[in-house]
Amino acid sequence: MKKLTIALGILICATCFTGKQAQAQIVDGAYQRTDITKKKPMAFPYLREADVMWSKKIWRIIDLREKMNQVLYFPTVETEGRNSLINLLLKAIEDGLLTAYDARSDDEFKVPMTFDQVKEALGAVTRTRRVRDLETGEFNDVTIEAQIRGEEIKQIMVKEEWFFDKQTSTMNVRIIGLCPIQEYYRDEDIAHENVQRRQVFWIYYPEARELLSGNAVMNTHNTAYNMSFDDLFIKRRFTSYVVKESNVYNDRAISQYLTGIDAMQESKRIEKQIFNWEQDLWEY
Repeated sequence: MKKLTIALGILICATCFTGKQAQAQIVDGAYQRTDITKKKPMAFPYLREADVMWSKKIWRIIDLREKMNQVLYFPTVETEGRNSLINLLLKAIEDGLLTAYDARSDDEFKVPMTFDQVKEALGAVTRTRRVRDLETGEFNDVTIEAQIRGEEIKQIMVKEEWFFDKQTSTMNVRIIGLCPIQEYYRDEDIAHENVQRRQVFWIYYPEARELLSGNAVMNTHNTAYNMSFDDLFIKRRFTSYVVKESNVYNDRAISQYLTGIDAMQESKRIEKQIFNWEQDLWEY
């Protein structure tokens, strides 16, 4: 009887302890969500060179100010475990998880960059300026510390290849690289009249897929569905416009031979050409 009483006491204590643990577990929402950081990127089907009947490289711009693309720009500071695309890439480069490639020479991922070089490319360098003291009237040297301003990344250039797979009789696309484009003003442009743009660095997309697939992006239509950055790019959940196609003229950009509405029409013509190429293969 004594042993039974002791066992019953232990069971009650264990139940109370477990109850306290269960009570201490906090779920921020109506249900326990799965950990998206453990998600792996979707594997692409194997593609043989002999099965590619036609291919063309395309460069397009994703403007992060477009309403549909704002999920890539926000949040500018980490919120509920979510980061903007540029902050995610910069953190991965700093931690050595991603390799950045120099965008000034070419877009073929030939020249790797260190994180310090990436900061320099973003204009985040320590500078010394001469500032006038309002009390004494004398000029003093003031050191301005380097600071990365991720919010200045307003566009993303995407390099991709469209191809027709005769094995499956489908037109497909593979993203090759991503390049953040920074908008800034020169130091002497105090009135901020002439905006400047520069390509900061290239990221090889297949290398970044594991990182992008493990980080959630806000699904504005349904927050119950955790969509990753990789899902967004693979499923083409963004708006963009074509700025260049592979061509015989050293892959020149549209802006080098057309401007204004003519450039916009040329961009749409290239998109339509890809669509028509697939449609013309079928006979109805």
